[in-house]
Amino acid sequence: MEIVNVIGAGLAGSEAALQLAKRGIKVNLYEMRPKKATGAHKTDKFAEFVCSNSLGASDCSNASGLLKKEMELLGGELIKIAWGCSVPAGNALAIDRELFPQTVTDKIENNPLINVIKEEVTEIPEGYVILASGPLTSESLANSIKDFTESEHLHFFDAIAPIVEKDSIDFDKAFWASRYDKGEASYINCPMNKEQYEKFYNILINAPKIELKEFEKNAKFFESCLPIEVLASRGVDTLRFGPMKPVGLVDKRTGEENYAVVQLRQDNSAQTLFNLVGFQTNLKWGSQKELLQSIPGLENVNIVRYGVMHRNTFINSPKVLNASLQARKRKNLFFAGQLTGTEGYTESIATGMLAGINMARLLNNEELLELPKITMLGALTQYISDENHDKFQPINSNWGIVDPVELPKKERKNKKLKAEIISKRSIDYINAI
Repeated sequence: MEIVNVIGAGLAGSEAALQLAKRGIKVNLYEMRPKKATGAHKTDKFAEFVCSNSLGASDCSNASGLLKKEMELLGGELIKIAWGCSVPAGNALAIDRELFPQTVTDKIENNPLINVIKEEVTEIPEGYVILASGPLTSESLANSIKDFTESEHLHFFDAIAPIVEKDSIDFDKAFWASRYDKGEASYINCPMNKEQYEKFYNILINAPKIELKEFEKNAKFFESCLPIEVLASRGVDTLRFGPMKPVGLVDKRTGEENYAVVQLRQDNSAQTLFNLVGFQTNLKWGSQKELLQSIPGLENVNIVRYGVMHRNTFINSPKVLNASLQARKRKNLFFAGQLTGTEGYTESIATGMLAGINMARLLNNEELLELPKITMLGALTQYISDENHDKFQPINSNWGIVDPVELPKKERKNKKLKAEIISKRSIDYINAI
């Protein structure tokens, strides 16, 4: 029996390993942690969330929600675990940051078909391989991938938001709510008036940042993960129309409209830890503390994890991969996760699932699964494998990459209807596979 080597036990690698194992295929799952650290991970658990603890929207009116539904229909393993480890987050799927990776780790380590090998892989192995080493791929393996792809790696920078203790938040000022009162009141909200916001903004734009290394000086940022200080540099009101927008968030105790609002999202099932939504940052830690304690309700906040920034690595997938995630010039090699240029937790899991399914199909001499652009996962994989890209950059699930639907002229601006039709079309297609 052939053994598949899965490199990396992050979200994509863990999903791929479980997909193979449930099809009766033996797996060697390689993970270099804890012997070799990444600079962003904090534990030795598999499928650890290093930034936000949210997988994004949970319903099919959102592109990310449709991708989750597709994974459920295709037999995704980690999406089931995520729902079992979820914490309240309004219309989003957020997970307990400790429970989720522990559950994934237990499931993998207790699977007799998965052999976990905790050591660094320094070059692409021979044989059947799924490369899911992630955006923090070690330098040695990255050089091996670079040689294989015959191209320079692209890279961008990802930033992590701080996490704070709930008990240190002043609820005489902060209040519970979800935007527009959708779902449960799952977020802690810290309101600001104009004077408070301007004080906060001045601290932010003048705060010292952690010095980048020489090779990081020409950093590229992925737009949806911009550090808050980069957003603030675009103008004084940028944050108020971005992560700090007050629309739909009203403290029922006062009924007042706020000038800006800082939201905090539950980070663990015990509701003791919360992360600041949209507050990815590379500020020095002392500056982060000063900034957070300038926010009403957080004056005495206890920060349990400061924000940091790290480099993400991904291949030039349009020149390397088919839409099945199979390498064009080596049929027994698949790539998965953020290494492919799909950005986001949900997207990482989805590509890990597809790589696992297709590796199993390859071993069983079956036709590989290439989903069409009428599905969200198909649109993602078709996008990253499109040879017409001149300047490929990471992409996450969005309606713009899916084949459009024709609506009557009077309905063309009806986004809800368009999402419903696209979602039904995708679900019907996958159910028919």
